[in-house]
Amino acid sequence: MIQFKTLQNGNDVRGVAIATQDEPRTLSAGAVTFIAASFADYLVQKMGKAAPFLRIGVGHDSRISAHELKKACFAGLGNTRIYYCGLISTPAMFQSTVLEASHFDGAIMLTASHLPYQRNGMKFFTRDGAINKAELSQILDHAADLCAQFGAVDRDGLASSGGFVRGDNQPETFDMIEVYTAQIREWIKSVVKAADYEHPLAGLHIIEDAGNGAAGFFAGRILEPLGADISGSVFLEPDGTFPNHVPNPEDATAMAAIQKATRESGADLGVIFDCDGDRGAVVFADGTEVNRNALIALLATIVAETAAGSTVVTDSVTSDELQDYLEHQLHLKHFRYKRGYKNVIDKAIELNQNGVRCELAIETSGHGAFKENYFSDDGAYIATKIIAKMAILKREGRRIEDLISGLRYPAESREIRFKITHPDFVDYGKMVLEEFRAFAHDDDRFIIVEPNFEGIRVRFDDSEVCGWMLFRMSLHDPAMPLNIESKTNGGVDIIMHRLESFFCNYSKLVRI
Repeated sequence: MIQFKTLQNGNDVRGVAIATQDEPRTLSAGAVTFIAASFADYLVQKMGKAAPFLRIGVGHDSRISAHELKKACFAGLGNTRIYYCGLISTPAMFQSTVLEASHFDGAIMLTASHLPYQRNGMKFFTRDGAINKAELSQILDHAADLCAQFGAVDRDGLASSGGFVRGDNQPETFDMIEVYTAQIREWIKSVVKAADYEHPLAGLHIIEDAGNGAAGFFAGRILEPLGADISGSVFLEPDGTFPNHVPNPEDATAMAAIQKATRESGADLGVIFDCDGDRGAVVFADGTEVNRNALIALLATIVAETAAGSTVVTDSVTSDELQDYLEHQLHLKHFRYKRGYKNVIDKAIELNQNGVRCELAIETSGHGAFKENYFSDDGAYIATKIIAKMAILKREGRRIEDLISGLRYPAESREIRFKITHPDFVDYGKMVLEEFRAFAHDDDRFIIVEPNFEGIRVRFDDSEVCGWMLFRMSLHDPAMPLNIESKTNGGVDIIMHRLESFFCNYSKLVRI
């Protein structure tokens, strides 16, 4: 049982699928078989259907372990109707549960998002969205029970299926990526309403960097059929070794690659995705990065045009400058919540259920979800919203860049991570936060921000420095991130100096 629970990372399964010199394998094919079987049993209860009537889709990103793990999935799902969707993005697999053309009861996506090639994992979807942390915990407990009953443990201590197969149903091939991209193409046409209705992106030069992940379809199956020039696009071919850069819009090397490609090709816009396509960012024609706060601001500006006064839910590390932009320039409401895309999305859903209009939930990592799109965090949909608006603006003689010209930025920002070396890192981290609150409370220069939903946020507004800091626990790792922003140059160092007398008392916190 311990082996299965160690694979849980929030509401996803994550592990090492290919052993390396530095990392032993932790995610075996046997474990995937039993987890898939357990997910099917979960759907039997949730949907009120017998297993032979369940329709379950399976897709994967470009990782080289996908072939082995998809077969393990099929073995665990063999008493259900299995639909193999092939190389695909995570958002498309979620859409497979809600779109009429597929309408699966559940879906499994084999991916480890932006993590290195040797990692892999599983994401699970129903028509209600991604399963939550508690549901995954129950699925893994049941998988461990199935393994104890029908499986074995190999010489490395990993779960082995022992030849366990749930049934002899063979997967049917299903072209889910065409269903998904066709929907996006039609949406763009209906929004832009170009004179040449079938080619609303004619005259635009837009390039993509897919990082050799699963989202390489975006340029060829969405942009080009609608008339866009996609010449200069890079790394569209799937390659699970990720030979060019980590497929992650937050990675500096990845961002530099799309900036370079955008400038050199003379494109109007560059688009970059992570490996499984649930995150995205864009680059303006001059190479300006539109990520994190700027991406949130751009999408919120588009939202504000049709949803005046709506709430935008973000994670905890968004800047004060963004809040000012959202509330005072766009006249939206800003709800700064916890880190974690599922936390942000679930809060937006909860607000809507309670009568508070919320059209956008977005984390600074690039996980962005719109109410109109089932609150699916979808990098392609993010890019589509921006590109459709860009086409409309071009027709009016305006530029997409000008939409966020009023957004201000901090003079400095820095993230510092402390590793917790204490064996009980959760309790130790909580103790550190409690003592930090007392430390901040006793210093008149520290203004504790309330309400605050994660860690401790402090504002500084004195003769030395104007800015803020957030000290919190990592969602999953034995670490404590410290985020600092300053409105003036040198302010981050001033804030760090004020914190030195606190951190020197904690030998189990090691700065990474």
